[in-house]
Amino acid sequence: MKQALATAQAPAAIGPYSQGIAAGQTVYVSGQLPIDPATGGIPEGIAAQTAQSLKNIQAILAEQGMTLADVVKTTVFLADMNDFAEMNKVYGEYFAQPFPARSAVQVAKLPKGAPLEIECIAVK
Repeated sequence: MKQALATAQAPAAIGPYSQGIAAGQTVYVSGQLPIDPATGGIPEGIAAQTAQSLKNIQAILAEQGMTLADVVKTTVFLADMNDFAEMNKVYGEYFAQPFPARSAVQVAKLPKGAPLEIECIAVK
């Protein structure tokens, strides 16, 4: 059985997908662009953008009573791998040991011209 997750505390889906899906004890959070749900804008700088994407993930996880501590895997998509070190620094401020498994890849382009997108899988 699967359940779609939706919250006004994270940006609305911009296509035919859910912000997240709960399936049993597992939650799959769709890639979160660094869009501020209050303004619809993207903050300046990769540090603020990383933080915003992770805040969006936190809001979606909260719909299932979960936190970033429940995350077991993330994928970070970067438009420019030169942003990796700064993204990594902020990312490390949001997660504690044991850190989730992670992939980080550079992509040619992201929706809305965003510089990064982060998705995750969490388990209760």
